[in-house]
Amino acid sequence: MLNIHNLSVSFGGEYLFEEISFRLNAGDRVGLIGKNGAGKSTLLRLLSKDMAIDSGTIATEKNIKIGFLRQDIDFEQGRTVLEEAYHAFEEIKALELKLENINEQLAERTDYESEGYHQLMVDLNDFTHHYEMIGGYNYQGDTEKILQGLGFKRKDFEKKTETFSGGWRMRIELAKLLLQSNDVLLLDEPTNHLDIESIIWLEQFLNNFAGAVVIVSHDKMFLDNVTNRTIEISLGRIYDYNKPYSQFLKLRGEIKTQQLNAQKNQEKEIQQAERLIEKFRAKSTKASMAQSLIKKLDRMERIEVDQDDNAVMNLRFPISIKPGKVIAEIDDLSKSYDENLVLQNIDLLLERDSKTAFVGQNGQGKSTLAKIIVGELEFEGQCKLGHNVQIGYFAQNQAEYLDGRKTVLDTMIDAANETNRSKVRDILGSFLFRGEEVDKYVKVLSGGERNRLALAKMLLQPFNVLVMDEPTNHLDIKSKNVLKQALQSFEGTLILVSHDRDFLQGLTNKVYEFKDRKIKEYLGDIEFYLEQRKAADFRTIEKEKKNPENKVKTEKQLNAFQDQKKLKSLKNKLSAVESKISTLEKEINEIDHNLLMDYDATIAKPNFFDAYQGKKKGLEELMAKWEELTLDLEKYE
Repeated sequence: MLNIHNLSVSFGGEYLFEEISFRLNAGDRVGLIGKNGAGKSTLLRLLSKDMAIDSGTIATEKNIKIGFLRQDIDFEQGRTVLEEAYHAFEEIKALELKLENINEQLAERTDYESEGYHQLMVDLNDFTHHYEMIGGYNYQGDTEKILQGLGFKRKDFEKKTETFSGGWRMRIELAKLLLQSNDVLLLDEPTNHLDIESIIWLEQFLNNFAGAVVIVSHDKMFLDNVTNRTIEISLGRIYDYNKPYSQFLKLRGEIKTQQLNAQKNQEKEIQQAERLIEKFRAKSTKASMAQSLIKKLDRMERIEVDQDDNAVMNLRFPISIKPGKVIAEIDDLSKSYDENLVLQNIDLLLERDSKTAFVGQNGQGKSTLAKIIVGELEFEGQCKLGHNVQIGYFAQNQAEYLDGRKTVLDTMIDAANETNRSKVRDILGSFLFRGEEVDKYVKVLSGGERNRLALAKMLLQPFNVLVMDEPTNHLDIKSKNVLKQALQSFEGTLILVSHDRDFLQGLTNKVYEFKDRKIKEYLGDIEFYLEQRKAADFRTIEKEKKNPENKVKTEKQLNAFQDQKKLKSLKNKLSAVESKISTLEKEINEIDHNLLMDYDATIAKPNFFDAYQGKKKGLEELMAKWEELTLDLEKYE
């Protein structure tokens, strides 16, 4: 489907990757991995032709359709959900405008015999036929069906897209990609901002997708559930294996161990040859042997060991001053967006040094409550912060808080004060912004690099409470681990909004589940919460709602009751049929007896033969019914 050959891309004279080659075939589901800034998103932009290549070729089969789900979705303000979804059908919508224009002209013109009017009729016929061929009469129904499958209700169709959270807007974009019938899907961080339910849906869709898929994601479980191939970009090279992520890591480690062993053996061989060359070079009788060994060494292909990029950021969150015992006291709090009531009569007390997780589906109010606590949203009720509380806030859409026109260094200097301005370069260095990288403009940074810059910027402000909304979005796996270690060492109060079980594990001692405008408290860590919910992870909780095999016992009991009810019904029907058969057999036997005793008198009765044959036919039908019911009864028993 796509053939990538000797592809190279450089920025500022440095190669992101150089002369990489691979091929994408139908059925390939590739996990594209690597550290932030390695070039993953750039490679997707190249494959989608959003960006020109420096050198090399990207060859595609004829008429291949490529769909690209970008990190940052940019919807036009003012469109409804339905209007945005309809943008999947550009050709159909363009034809609709042409047909509308033709019909308007036909309604206004009266020169019915003219050549121009005749041409309009021809165009109308041609466009109408093409409109039907490309699904013009079906696309609206298909769109509604897909949107409903992704969790939207009909009442949501006419709402503006800007009224929805990032996760729901991501679903609209996914719906558009699905409706476009693409051959290749390029998905850049598709699980960011998605709740577990929509991640499960996406996994199912991708596993059933017949084309090729390339996914950039730092969600290990998602990669393992979806991919059958992994391509890692590291230090300008790629490593390509037909294995999902976890198996790839294991295989990559084994191969590297083999390479190291082979390299050691080769080094011993080289050292031995060099000793012999030195020994034989001075002797005329051995000179030819020395020259032979020198040529052998020149021809030898040196074994290289795959290089890993192990650079990670250095992160620590110091607290400013010790706050009072109560961090925040929330009483009878409610919040609605227009007519959409998100939170209702919430009571919550957050105490000093508590580590709290907010979990639940998108749209249930987790981010809303986080924004209320940090003072970004108006609300009804009371939310009172405690004495000396200083909050550091990491927003879910952190990129929107950074000015793309500034450089990395200017962003930090502008956020610094007199006491820490001199430390800006040191802080940036610990977040892997070194040398000329500090002069990069924010607008050219990858999603992960922006998150690292946002974390670095946080350290310039004093805080003793951290509120972090999906902080792992866009971070590579190594950076996620570093962030987790820093949060584990944080001595202040922590509020985490996340769907990532691996990340939450060991970070919190209290969980609040957001559901149906309310919150429910679980006094324990994320493991305790999942144990109380009788679930292995968040995915299990969501699957219970959708998978009939995972329904609760009450439903099994209901099914058993219905089976018993069906069994009883079958037995009653069988008994009734057997009774009718018995009665009809007696009647037929009596007629047969009368025929033997007095044939002429018996057949002389009106409509004798019709009645007689009717009884026999009725008996045959009853016997067939009896056989059918007996088989059904055996199945249920």
